[in-house]
Amino acid sequence: MAGERRFRGPIDLHTHSSVSDGTETPSQLIRAAAAAGLGTVALTDHDSTAGWPEAVEMAREVGITLIRGMELSTRERFTSVHLLAYLFDPSDAGIVAETARIRSARLTRAEQMVERIGADYELTWDDVLAQTTEGATVGRPHIADALVARGLVLTRSEAFSGILHWEAGYYQPHYAPDPLFAIRLVRAAGGVPVLAHPATRGVAHMIPEKRLAEMAEAGLFGLELEHRENEPEAKARLYVLAAKYGLAVTGSSDYHGTGKPNRLGENTTAPEVLDQIIEQGTGTPPIYG
Repeated sequence: MAGERRFRGPIDLHTHSSVSDGTETPSQLIRAAAAAGLGTVALTDHDSTAGWPEAVEMAREVGITLIRGMELSTRERFTSVHLLAYLFDPSDAGIVAETARIRSARLTRAEQMVERIGADYELTWDDVLAQTTEGATVGRPHIADALVARGLVLTRSEAFSGILHWEAGYYQPHYAPDPLFAIRLVRAAGGVPVLAHPATRGVAHMIPEKRLAEMAEAGLFGLELEHRENEPEAKARLYVLAAKYGLAVTGSSDYHGTGKPNRLGENTTAPEVLDQIIEQGTGTPPIYG
């Protein structure tokens, strides 16, 4: 396989553009990835593929390989679980219907949160919309940006640790499918599913081994273990479970432009793992710039 590779490294398989909660347009993101020395990058906006066409055009222009993907929102009981989906068919009826439902729920949730916050702070829905781009999946990061613009907090991070924290009283959950359903949905669309940053809450809040085994059986490809937010002890435990259940390990930046401190290429994925993703992903091909 290595002799047949058309992509180059380093490989960063988790980034966001302004289509979701990143601060750069898809084309700006691809340019930034090339400038950072990446050979391959995945665009994985939340619950949306709207950034794909622009990213494809720029990837061809700057000569970088693009893996088209998405970060799908799911929920395990009361816990948000994000699923990275690579190389799936964006026209698949199941994917289209489910992502539309999730985006609608995100929008309703955001409006409700802003209404609650607005009762105590000078914040309106128009303030939030001013922080979005056309067609963007509106979410808490845009509320955070509106709070910054209003001078109510200094940074996104301060917003999330304060006003937007679930203990602050303004938090509102939104609909998200069960992870097993989402994994099967991605596989049915020819895609390759990977659990995003699954060790961020430490060992006590890790996905139980029995549940992880069920996910592997349902078609989960891998775990994004090389990520700055994964807790060391939980990450080490998940490396053991990944080997036990035949799950691949990926590494990514989870880049959001200036929306997070994460830097492009700070964690990367091994070429042999991307080989497998490309081999299994039958829904849409990579773009070899």
